Amino acid sequence: MPPVKELEKKAKRIRRLIIKMLEKAGSGHPGGSLSSADILTCLYFAVMRHKPENPRWPQRDRFQMSKGHCCPLWYAVLTEAGYFPKKELWTLRNLGSILQGHPDWRTPGVDVASGSLGQGLSVAIGMVLAGRLDKLPYRVYCLLGDGEIQEGQIWEAAMAAAHYRCDNLCAILDYNGYQIDGRVKDIMNVEPLRDKWQAFGWHTINIDGHDIAQILAAFEQAKAVKDKPTIIIAKTIKGKGVSFMENVVDFHGRAPTQEEAKKALEELS
Repeated sequence: MPPVKELEKKAKRIRRLIIKMLEKAGSGHPGGSLSSADILTCLYFAVMRHKPENPRWPQRDRFQMSKGHCCPLWYAVLTEAGYFPKKELWTLRNLGSILQGHPDWRTPGVDVASGSLGQGLSVAIGMVLAGRLDKLPYRVYCLLGDGEIQEGQIWEAAMAAAHYRCDNLCAILDYNGYQIDGRVKDIMNVEPLRDKWQAFGWHTINIDGHDIAQILAAFEQAKAVKDKPTIIIAKTIKGKGVSFMENVVDFHGRAPTQEEAKKALEELS
């Protein structure tokens, strides 16, 4: 497993790529992409079994980004992992690009298109059940947004995952406290989160979503859980790493200007 310091540096490089591609595209979602960067860095470079040279390797661990609008993060991680050349990042959101504004199965490393909020956890359960039928020993990871879990389908999926004892399923909640219209607690409060997920039959882990050591420990704990799914409730900061974006709802879905991007990259240097 890579040292914590190495993963921290990798996460910073990924944040820089997010800023660069969004500034060039002129649109996209920086806030949630930046808040989840440490989580996906740990997943792809320390936790998941996968082969960039063979994206359809049957025994690979699966990842589903349910909050698909944060795909700039996923694309940055995939290119850092070697799934496609870095030059593709600069085509983000262009007509005909393999990198659309929401994940598309044509992108190497993406199994299922996403972006219609609330559906990703159901997809992840489908992957778990398919693995059982095929007798394949992979794990499935699913990244959720905190505004997203206001959707009823999330809780139907939560109930199903517990019923089918999906112990190779690990959901991660990017709990940054903001959604497109403002603070989650003001739009529709989702607390008490731990109690709710436990009541639905899940093993729950609360962590600081920017502490690499805590993230790695949580994934290891999840692997040891039997007969029930796990959710990691990761407390994060919207726009993490860029001071003028942190906890600013405007940057949920607004790309940085050229001047803002320059300032952000200086902070991430």
